[in-house]
Amino acid sequence: MVAQVTGAASSNHTLARWDIAGADLGHSFWYRGSLYMVFGDTFGPSSTNWRSNTMARIDSPRPASGLRFTTMLTARGGGGAAELLGSLKVAGIEQTVIPTNGIAVGDRMYLHYMSVRQWVIPGRWTINYSGLAYSDDGGRTWVKDPVTRWGADSNFGQVAFVRSGGYVYLFGIAAGRFGGVALARVAPSQMLDPEAYRYWSGRAWARSRAAATVVTAPVGELSVRWSAFAHRWLMMYLDESRAAIVLRSASSLTGPWSAEQVVTTAAQYPELYAPYMLPMDTGSKVYFTMSQFGSYEVYLMRTSLTLGR
Repeated sequence: MVAQVTGAASSNHTLARWDIAGADLGHSFWYRGSLYMVFGDTFGPSSTNWRSNTMARIDSPRPASGLRFTTMLTARGGGGAAELLGSLKVAGIEQTVIPTNGIAVGDRMYLHYMSVRQWVIPGRWTINYSGLAYSDDGGRTWVKDPVTRWGADSNFGQVAFVRSGGYVYLFGIAAGRFGGVALARVAPSQMLDPEAYRYWSGRAWARSRAAATVVTAPVGELSVRWSAFAHRWLMMYLDESRAAIVLRSASSLTGPWSAEQVVTTAAQYPELYAPYMLPMDTGSKVYFTMSQFGSYEVYLMRTSLTLGR
């Protein structure tokens, strides 16, 4: 563990500055030279001031010494950090709206999000749909696109974005943490055109959304990035069956992906989940955010890669 990212005890002092006593997730993407970090359900003290999602900006990220927020997107008229994407906050209808990953294309930000119908039991939840939202003003206001959506039973209820070779790739998992990983891609200029998406069938890119599984179940919240040090793609996620954060690698986005390697476990960090690698190459060191449900905070973590012979 490098540093605590959220909460009163963090170096960001998020409670005093933005009324954030607890939050989770913390996936990130680059936009105009700054790192933007997105959180899920966010609360003030004693679960007050519930916001379904919030976002921080980090102008000069130095993960070796922690992640210091330059600012957070704030609500007009006070109230601390602002909610980006609204939700009904009614269990069984729309309990919350959770961004699962973000990416920037030109001057536009995109967030993939899931409309959570209801949290069920740990690791399992239902959704109404998932979709894309976008912002053209640096994240201050957002539009939930009404067309680019995936159904409640889709394998793209949660995604990890990757930009490579003229495409935006989406590694998708269903709602919850017990499905396998599917793969789609789209031209960056066509992200809001559902007909432009192609899904990996196991042999070719096809129009059908019935994509093949490129990584077998069970896979929880995930992130994918290129490692110049390893000269391979890295995929990190929670394996709920092992109560562990694990890492796989591959020379191609379509796989084959290597066997799991354990990064850390719940024996070391109880109730761990949501490992999101930072979208920057830091040599043999891999920095990632990790949530713990008990403390309900986000932490910056570090692991090391060793090249095999």
